[in-house]
Amino acid sequence: MGQVERVVFLSLVLDLFAFTIPLPLFPRIIEWYTKRESSDPNGFLSRTLYTVSTARSLLYKPTSNPQRWDIVLLGGLMGSVFSALQWFISPYIGSLSDKYGRKRVLLITMIGNLLSALVWLQSTSFASYLLSRVIGGLSEGNVQLAIAILSDVTTPETRAKALAHVGIAFAICFCIGPPIGAYFASRPLPSSFTASGIELNVYAGPAALTVVLLALETVFLVFALPETRGKAATSQKPAANGATNGSARGKANGTTQTSRQGTTADRLKMLKTLRRLHFLFLGVFSGVEFTLTFLTFDLFDWGNKQNGALIGSIGIISALLQGGYVRRAMSKVGEGNMAKRGISSCAVGLVFLTILPHMVANHPTIATRLLQAAAVCMAMTSATVVNSLTAYASLQCDDISVDPDTGKAVEEHPDLAKGKALGKFRSSGQLGRAIGPLFACASYWTFGPSLTYAVSAVAMFAISAGMKSVTKRRTVIPTKAQ
Repeated sequence: MGQVERVVFLSLVLDLFAFTIPLPLFPRIIEWYTKRESSDPNGFLSRTLYTVSTARSLLYKPTSNPQRWDIVLLGGLMGSVFSALQWFISPYIGSLSDKYGRKRVLLITMIGNLLSALVWLQSTSFASYLLSRVIGGLSEGNVQLAIAILSDVTTPETRAKALAHVGIAFAICFCIGPPIGAYFASRPLPSSFTASGIELNVYAGPAALTVVLLALETVFLVFALPETRGKAATSQKPAANGATNGSARGKANGTTQTSRQGTTADRLKMLKTLRRLHFLFLGVFSGVEFTLTFLTFDLFDWGNKQNGALIGSIGIISALLQGGYVRRAMSKVGEGNMAKRGISSCAVGLVFLTILPHMVANHPTIATRLLQAAAVCMAMTSATVVNSLTAYASLQCDDISVDPDTGKAVEEHPDLAKGKALGKFRSSGQLGRAIGPLFACASYWTFGPSLTYAVSAVAMFAISAGMKSVTKRRTVIPTKAQ
């Protein structure tokens, strides 16, 4: 791992650690605000919960504790709002980084993240807390800029292995962030916090930890991260005849080379295909993720601790797969084929979830095993799909072409600039994350879990079957060893 790669990985760990701390607290935070603001029926939170309850009652009427369902649903809707803001802002963050530099734009987004955490720390009303989430959604550019930075400093041959560190950081932080957030939420605030007399959020402890982590990350980036825009890593000369399946290799005299530099039109078309695939996949997958806790609550009567253990196990398996399998196999398999394997694994997991509800009453042990098998399949999906598609997208906007007559560099197409292209790619996925849980919840409450997961499985199999243009290998003209 090179120096810049280490800096990016460590900064991502700090950033995603801060991002995952509040995840398990959303329902409890909303419950706290509900108690504080329930006396005002015309207040912002009361009107918001009434709207959520009205929409939910059209689809599903729980037999007990309907307010709890409304609070859980509102927490999910807040996640959708965050993703929708990311869908809007990601292309602009990417374009600005192409123009002004990755480091400068990254530090500006860090200021926004710090402001978001500070607003959360002092938010004593639901409206102010929602404001903190809006600021965070418009400021979160760390992941996409980290991908752009890694694309700047790696060659096509090493790109997928470097980008796997992003997935590993996600897996690590989703394992440790939520439990630590829950731990600090249960601890009383130090007396120094309350001595000032300023009223703070009920979960000021986790909020303060988030502020500290983001401040450390900002200082670390100021001193450790160099500017990488325009500083491409040296690579072997690409083979002569166009794009292939990401890291598809040609071999000659013991030398392996990567060839994926097609015409501008081909690369733009491939980016469009990858954006559509990213949107469709995350639209289905995020809905499955969101409804999984409904399933365990409904059928197994699981609490936060058991759900946390399930999500943590998925993260651990995902991290092991990324570090032990994906990074090593990507260059042999190719990004497109690796993504297809992950999507197919998700489809199989959804088949298990489709069968599971029919086994709970008479065969509870089998139902539990089906849930565990589905979790393993989801871990495979988490370890492969987004990282592979991202690496493949980055390969479409890597090199500036050279005029064969003059030997001079030809100005790259603006839509192939790394920041803009990868920002639009991330934006497409965030749009899927914004709307996927809404459709999944509506289906879950209207048609039940079995039919919801069956339709999702068919959708995943269809996405996998439609990946021919992404997984197709083309003939590579080998080059002689230097």
